[in-house]
Amino acid sequence: MPKHCCSECFGDRGLRRDIIPTLAPTLGICSYCGTSASLIDPTKLRDLFELLISIYEPDSAGKTLVDWLKADWDLFSHSAMDVAHSKELLGDILDDGAIVRKTFSPSAAYHSEALARWETLRDELMWKNRYFLDEVLDTDRLRELLGHLPADDMPTLWYRARILDGSDLYPIEEMGTPPPRLATHGRANPAGIPYLYLGSLPETAVAEIRPHTGEIACVAQFNIAPPLNAVDLRNPRGLVSPFLLADANAIGQLRSDIAFLERLGDELTRPVLPRGAAIDYVPSQYLCEFIKKVGYDGVVYRSSVSSGINLALFDHNKAVGGDVSRYDITRVSVEVRLA
Repeated sequence: MPKHCCSECFGDRGLRRDIIPTLAPTLGICSYCGTSASLIDPTKLRDLFELLISIYEPDSAGKTLVDWLKADWDLFSHSAMDVAHSKELLGDILDDGAIVRKTFSPSAAYHSEALARWETLRDELMWKNRYFLDEVLDTDRLRELLGHLPADDMPTLWYRARILDGSDLYPIEEMGTPPPRLATHGRANPAGIPYLYLGSLPETAVAEIRPHTGEIACVAQFNIAPPLNAVDLRNPRGLVSPFLLADANAIGQLRSDIAFLERLGDELTRPVLPRGAAIDYVPSQYLCEFIKKVGYDGVVYRSSVSSGINLALFDHNKAVGGDVSRYDITRVSVEVRLA
């Protein structure tokens, strides 16, 4: 009986949204991951995978192609796609069961200086120059890379929290951004330039304001009508799709630049102590200013204090306020480790 695969086997946005729907799929149960989904003959993906693996070269000291594809592109991410199942599928795609047992390394022809230049720029922004910089990024390339990270499938309902200072809940008019004169520096915004910080869950919004046990939080709902034109920096490796690129050079260069995109995501997520925030936030503020300058509505990033996600919305007028609710802070958890 012929085998069929589905987009869930790979976990790749390009395959799921742009490629497999054009290959006349049929509904059924996937032969590899067991998902009920749109199925195709795996050999229909052969040209795409041959182009992708062309950026790797045989190397007796390297790793298997499956190992590289999992590590570099977060492919075969379905829980059922262990190494054995992934090798079986890749071998069927390429019609070559032997190649999946050989070892490879990425071609040395592709390299990126973006991460090193960001680290140099970051150091200059924090400690040397703030407005007239000696180090410059390749902004054309950065703009192109950000285009690989659209914030798809975002919720329309978001939340913002404030600690209650009194007995009455704040009205929705007081739950948005502060006036520019009162806007202090934040993870994404410089002082005096307010952004609307939102969480995907009430718990996320509350956790982000670092409450203490016994305090009361006001949590407001904000609705953002789609489409939300934002950059998603939560997991660049799992969001970029090599299958949407037309040649090996572009794929190889994208692979080299992923570490740079991950570093940018870390800038927006890493914990910062309040006493150092005025300086430590400067690199992420610079990044968000660039993202705003090239036309995006905001940036989505991981929360370092909860399981939800965060959105820094550059223009608060794109969000419509709704109900305001009271949340009692009953417990705040602290984790420590020996330094």
